[in-house]
Amino acid sequence: MRRKTKLIHGGITGDEQTGAVSVPIYQVSTYKQDGVGKHRGFEYSRTGNPTRHALETLIADIEGGHSGFAFGSGMGAITSLLMLFKAGDHIIFTDDVYGGTYRLISKVMNRFDLSVSFVDTSDTDKIKEAIQSNTKAIYIETPTNPLLKITDLQAVSGIAKENDLLFIVDNTFSTPYWQNPIDQGANIVLHSATKYLGGHSDVVAGLVVVDSAQLAEDLHFVQNSAGAILGPQDSWLLMRGIKTLGIRMEEIEANTKRFIEFLQNHPKVSTIYYPGLDSHKGSEVHSKQARGAGGMISFDVGSEKNADKLLTNVRYFTLAESLGAVESLISVPAKMTHASIPAERRAELGITDGLVRVSIGLEDVEDLIEDVGQALDK
Repeated sequence: MRRKTKLIHGGITGDEQTGAVSVPIYQVSTYKQDGVGKHRGFEYSRTGNPTRHALETLIADIEGGHSGFAFGSGMGAITSLLMLFKAGDHIIFTDDVYGGTYRLISKVMNRFDLSVSFVDTSDTDKIKEAIQSNTKAIYIETPTNPLLKITDLQAVSGIAKENDLLFIVDNTFSTPYWQNPIDQGANIVLHSATKYLGGHSDVVAGLVVVDSAQLAEDLHFVQNSAGAILGPQDSWLLMRGIKTLGIRMEEIEANTKRFIEFLQNHPKVSTIYYPGLDSHKGSEVHSKQARGAGGMISFDVGSEKNADKLLTNVRYFTLAESLGAVESLISVPAKMTHASIPAERRAELGITDGLVRVSIGLEDVEDLIEDVGQALDK
């Protein structure tokens, strides 16, 4: 089954009892049992719900994993994953990690004696240097948020296997349509499904796929115990969004490439971060492990003042803290998605006050170019 077909026909499709083409929304909390301990596959919707199960089966199918899990948000998914570890464990994280992930690790999980090291995972030597006797996992984003740094999945998988570590990949930016980390050796793949998978700014969700029966058993135990589950209505919305992921990603990428041509020729734009550019560090690695470069671009306009003016004057780009939607979105990471990271740390990473991040949508790209052009002129 090819990729676009799998998005529509993968997992569980329709309803055998009624012939409904769409999986029904099972808005139910509990299920009648035929006897004590004798249920028909579902007993309580925190443990399992047919609509959520259909979504979980679909994401496992399109990511090429063993089992899928749906959570109430991307952060709920990440928190549940971290609950697989215990006090005293150490995890290596990509340094240029999403601000919410950084906040969770540095402000919440540290209370439970879970230690971490933030390293530039695009440099495998730095990963090797960061491994300790108590290291249990390597957690990466590729491309990263917001500088779109690239980590070699196969190389890191080799390091993880050599040291008996779990390899976890946040695949939100690339989506399963462009990149499948499990095929590259990852053990766990996660998504903020709020973004490209949902695609319409109408659902908040997190998805996780694991590559083994043991990890599936362990994560289901956490999910059932902690209860950070996705509801049936949102599960249904997410499945509907996934059906159009392929055509959305292809059109978004076409728009993005045209938009970048405009940025490259504008005098008020300095550095452009996009893995589809040959000049982008890691572009060769990205092209080896992914089928597309996506719709996320970061670029520097020189100062906080210039960034503020740009955001004030755009008309079609929506100023919002998200990405991956049909509408184009714009943000300043230093003030928004990465504001929880200390200023000195942002400076070390290169997240300047003049850095602007855009998520290209499905509008006519000429309108987007004209919009940003007139805003930059002001």
